[in-house]
Amino acid sequence: MLERFKVPQDDQVRVPEDSLRLTVTAIFEKMGVSLEDANEAADVLTLTDLRGVETHGVSNMLRDYVKLYNEGDLNPRPSWRIVRESLGTATIDADNGLAIILGPKAMRIAIEKARKVGVGIVTMFNSGHSGAIGHHCMLAVQEDMVGMCTTAGGAVVVPTFGSEGRLGTNPIAIAAPAGKEAPLIFDAATSAIAGNKIRLAQRMDANLLSGWISELDGTPIMRDIPVRQKGQYHHLPMGGSREQGSHKGYGFGLMSEVLATMLAGALPTMLDIDAGSRHYFAAYNISAFTDVETFKQNMDKMLKMLKETPPAPGYERVLYPGLSENEEMIDRKSNGIPLHKEVVEWFDDISGELNVPRLRRI
Repeated sequence: MLERFKVPQDDQVRVPEDSLRLTVTAIFEKMGVSLEDANEAADVLTLTDLRGVETHGVSNMLRDYVKLYNEGDLNPRPSWRIVRESLGTATIDADNGLAIILGPKAMRIAIEKARKVGVGIVTMFNSGHSGAIGHHCMLAVQEDMVGMCTTAGGAVVVPTFGSEGRLGTNPIAIAAPAGKEAPLIFDAATSAIAGNKIRLAQRMDANLLSGWISELDGTPIMRDIPVRQKGQYHHLPMGGSREQGSHKGYGFGLMSEVLATMLAGALPTMLDIDAGSRHYFAAYNISAFTDVETFKQNMDKMLKMLKETPPAPGYERVLYPGLSENEEMIDRKSNGIPLHKEVVEWFDDISGELNVPRLRRI
């Protein structure tokens, strides 16, 4: 994560993992979610914060979920069901349930199908937000599989040369196991910047960089500017401008719509404003393709070589996707999760309001 999005040392309040899990679980239960599902939600959010992905952890997302439950926009006890199924595939109607809870269930279905036929793919429609989709991919990694996930929802990203939002930030993620090295986990929006990073920038009083957003007429803003209020800009596709490759981000965003929306038999938000979020979960059973140990040894060789790439001037080292997150998790398990003081104040307020355990400080 860019330094501009990290919580400044003076604004940090460190909390232990077990305390965060306990409080988050209790908050979801107060929203009417079952204990089993509340534990699932807390697991997704806590592990996301442990990995240093503050955009999709408790800081930005939990208060949104509470608001949506309280306003009746999310179903706390959805009667989700499989509406179409084959040996290797399934399509789920989520009944407006939150996908940080239903996403792991969908990926586990994909994993079981992959055990039997080599590849399992599950699509989901009529659901809420999925959180950090890299988390769902990691469930496959734990079973010696490659996991892939993508999400579609919203209409905030302009197509290249466009002046109105048509796509969501539509992230794509993939995760693969290794042997001695940390697993590869790539999870990124297909827009120039994830929507939640704008909220982090606002909290940190940091500028938005060139090529991240556009004017309301679609003109890319190619200079650093202060954060704008929602409704005063559009998101740009990854690349920013056509000259910098925004057509590639636009194409990747459409790829998410094809896999997550069209395969689920749903309409994108640009055609149905009430469509909800749509998701795609895939598990590839490595043993159906090659020897698992061979795969892991080859991954280790590739990842090690990437790490040992000589850095360019001004940089300390070369990373690969998932390495810094793994290092963050090791540190935060021992030293606590650094939350912004404003986030901790929100937790204190909601804990008193709902009569749930307050966060402990370290």
